[in-house]
Amino acid sequence: MNPEPYLAHHHLHAADLRAEADAHRLALAAKRPQRDLRTRVGWTLVEVGLRLASAPPKPQLA
Repeated sequence: MNPEPYLAHHHLHAADLRAEADAHRLALAAKRPQRDLRTRVGWTLVEVGLRLASAPPKPQLA
C-alpha cells in the first residue's frame, strides 16, 4: 500500500485546519477592543463594589 496519497490528503487537511484557525484568530482579534472595554468597566465596577462593601476605617483614639 502506497502511503503517498494519504500523506498528501493529510497535508491538505492540515493546511485547511491552519487556515480556519487563522480566520478564527482574526475574528477574535476584531472583537477584542469591545471585550477590553467590557473587561475594564467590569473590574472598575468590582473595585467600586468592594469599596462600598468594606467597612469605613474606625477613628483612632488619641
